[in-house]
Amino acid sequence: MTTTNGDTAAKTAILRMEGIRKEFPGVVALDGVDLDVRRGEVHVLLGENGAGKSTLMKILSGAYTKDAGRVWIDGMETDISGPRMARELGVGIIYQELTLIPELSAAENVYLGREPRRLRTVVDRSRMIADTRRILNDLGADVPPAAPTRTLSLAQRQLVEIAKALSLEPRILVMDEPTSALTTRETQSLFAAIRRLTARGVAIIYISHRLDEIFEIGDRVTVLRDGRHVSTHTVRSADRRELVRLMANRELDEGISGGTTVRGSELLRVENLTRQGALENVSFSVHAGEIVGIAGLLGAGRTELARVIFGADNADGGRIFVRGKLQNIKSPRDAVRLGIGFLTEDRKAQGLVLGRSVRDNIALPVLRRLSRLGVVRRSEEVALAESYVRDLRIRTPSTSQLALHLSGGNQQKVVLAKWLGCKADILFLDEPTRGIDVGAKQEIYALINKLAASGVGIVMISSELPEVVGLSDRVLVMRGGKIVGEFNRAEATQERLLACAVGA
Repeated sequence: MTTTNGDTAAKTAILRMEGIRKEFPGVVALDGVDLDVRRGEVHVLLGENGAGKSTLMKILSGAYTKDAGRVWIDGMETDISGPRMARELGVGIIYQELTLIPELSAAENVYLGREPRRLRTVVDRSRMIADTRRILNDLGADVPPAAPTRTLSLAQRQLVEIAKALSLEPRILVMDEPTSALTTRETQSLFAAIRRLTARGVAIIYISHRLDEIFEIGDRVTVLRDGRHVSTHTVRSADRRELVRLMANRELDEGISGGTTVRGSELLRVENLTRQGALENVSFSVHAGEIVGIAGLLGAGRTELARVIFGADNADGGRIFVRGKLQNIKSPRDAVRLGIGFLTEDRKAQGLVLGRSVRDNIALPVLRRLSRLGVVRRSEEVALAESYVRDLRIRTPSTSQLALHLSGGNQQKVVLAKWLGCKADILFLDEPTRGIDVGAKQEIYALINKLAASGVGIVMISSELPEVVGLSDRVLVMRGGKIVGEFNRAEATQERLLACAVGA
């Protein structure tokens, strides 16, 4: 384990939160939670989705107001009334869900509302771009500061979000799942930046579901469960299985293993698929009951491949065969009609309508089937939604609950239910466990294996190599828009896949 300025006597509490309570309609999100954070430490906050981690941090950042409890910063009791006050107190936060404006450049997002100026009125764009480039370079991030944010990948947008928080030079920095979209190399660059910050006395509150990260970067760990404080102790004295048990209040097997399904007939075949600047002569096939993993670094073309096959982007060349027949897929509607589903890596922006209910989201792709003369048969819609809530164990008070209010793992299950409801038998899963907890991951893995056992052909794109190795029957490795390696289950190891991905 690597610690950051571990046990020096100079470390004193910069933040103390006591008895924090927060209620939402019908839900107690926080019930008397305590937390203290010291200068120069990485304090890890652990818990399953819905444990209260993000709610507690939103109270610290001024996004929510507490219903009860007390907060001290630098020994002074304070009542944080809003985000501006939190920033003035030296609190910065990197949210798991990105807050960037797509039409603005990376630099404009980083300095939004705080743009450097000349003569007090004119925005100094050259300085703004230079300052943003310096912060991004410190993160080891390959992101053009002047590029519109909408043109950046999810990982690049995540790095811009981190740069935005660092530009505020906070004394207390909250990182909520900061590596969920990052590659291994980018994660190590971020960890180096964290060590530089803690060396200067900055306190880091680090939220992650990746336990390996906790033991690499953390100093102390606090576990929350069901909105309550469970325990706080040093990472050095922590036991991995005990942490999992404390989070879930039950024993969980962290192992990842695929099923023992028999490969059936060919469902999908791609030949020489090409898209300028993204894909070059990509060919592969998927059979019924098979899980095909796709590994690769940021920019390798994995998501671009799924988008072209699903009809979200157009190909410049190549052929796509579905169940042996050549198909001309021009739009997602064509793909859905052919039984192809696509769980996108950004579930909130592309996979769900957050302001609509669980029922509405599940029924969305099949409204035509559920309608008669243009009127949706409500009883059939409810029955469909309730069946998937039951079968997938989606934790929600009812199918009328807004998708916005579900935890990340349950949102992911709703997106899966949506595609199962339209009878998709070819499923593309792009980062299917991004930002969800250990327990929810195990449920998603079980669902993936169950789907494969039922004859669904699955293409799983993941940046988590243990996930790819553990679940896949075959693994394809992409680099520079090409497939550069293929490994069967017996051959696939994390070391081999990484070496292939970097061209070693």
